[in-house]
Amino acid sequence: METSAFSSSSVRHLPEHDHVGSVPEIRVRPFRLGDEVAFRELNEAWIAKYFTIEDAERPYLENPIATILTPGGYIFLAVAGNIPVGCCALIPTQPGEFELAKMAVQESLRGRGIGRKILDYTIAHARNIGATRLYLETNRKLANAIHLYESVGFEHVAPEQVIPSPYARANVFMEMSL
Repeated sequence: METSAFSSSSVRHLPEHDHVGSVPEIRVRPFRLGDEVAFRELNEAWIAKYFTIEDAERPYLENPIATILTPGGYIFLAVAGNIPVGCCALIPTQPGEFELAKMAVQESLRGRGIGRKILDYTIAHARNIGATRLYLETNRKLANAIHLYESVGFEHVAPEQVIPSPYARANVFMEMSL
């Protein structure tokens, strides 16, 4: 893994901008050593805003290398310049299948297509590595996220058709065949 230029103990955020043109170009890249803090803080921000951080997710947030990357998963970051502004993970669940998880975009930059860009990149990567199915869990409070997932081809799965979630907040379940 490469060493990231971003490895401070606190995530730097881009300031809010009046129009999209003032945000540096967003690119998506694979996780680099040093991105752990950004990954954790981007996720903690949205989770704490809408819910509470649950015990089941603490290992993923505190040590994504051991819990996501080492078992064969992937993490991608959307960056503006060198500043991480979004992230998404693919967590292996069984051969050829991944959970799409821990997707976050810096709150002040939402609504600018960053979520779609990182989601498209993540799905394309899953296809490129031969994945056959993606699965995700979310909450109906997150209507914009659900709409985004539907718009790229995720379909709803009835709760009785899924393995019970470790997350109390999970009440929407979706999958995509690749």
